[in-house]
Amino acid sequence: MGKVHMKVYRGNSEGGELKDYNVDVEEGMVVLDVIHKIQATQSSDLACRWNCKAGKCGSCSAEVNGKPRLMCMTRMNTFQEGETVTVAPMKTFPLLKDLATDVSYNYEVNKKIPPFTPKEGADWHWEQEDVDRVQEFRKCIECFLCQDTCHVLRDHDKMGKFAGPRFFVRIASLEMHPIDGEDRVPLLKGEHGLGYCNITKCCTEVCPEDIHITDNAIIPLKERVVDRYYDPLRILWSKITGK
Repeated sequence: MGKVHMKVYRGNSEGGELKDYNVDVEEGMVVLDVIHKIQATQSSDLACRWNCKAGKCGSCSAEVNGKPRLMCMTRMNTFQEGETVTVAPMKTFPLLKDLATDVSYNYEVNKKIPPFTPKEGADWHWEQEDVDRVQEFRKCIECFLCQDTCHVLRDHDKMGKFAGPRFFVRIASLEMHPIDGEDRVPLLKGEHGLGYCNITKCCTEVCPEDIHITDNAIIPLKERVVDRYYDPLRILWSKITGK
């Protein structure tokens, strides 16, 4: 493929800038290969995360030409000849160094979600359609690209008030499980701030596992919140029965 002009972010929490690199690229290389080549031949101190290089660990998340992507799944031959390829860290999370960001916020949110809790005396045999409904959500590799692209977290400073798409997927996998008995709807309305989501579907667009985050997770959860707290008939029934 010849030489490719790369712009790679170099810096830390105190500041930084895009640095220019010209790299010899061979057929079949992905962006992560190019970053490794830069590390090996030009800047050994360039920091980035990676592990499996197979699109399954979710470690090498970055913004390639402004779009949240996995570097190991973004092939260099998808760019136009002569096009400059820009690689920058995820903007939603605090920067540690170069392409590595601090995503610990996500793990703090995860701790607040009640785990799978089977109903007492639950029947562990269920229909295939019930299995299929939650199986999609289990594909999540926690790359946090959906968290990065979510404008509620990225542009409106709602960390601590909004869980983000990844964790609505996790809650959906629990709430829609045929034998889970835990009630997480109050958490969705309150601390996790589901109401802030206005269904832009940007999270679905960047998911490398093609999970239908908006249609299959967020919208059904919103419907549960609306049914519980905003359905006038249900509110009237609650006042009559006290339940």
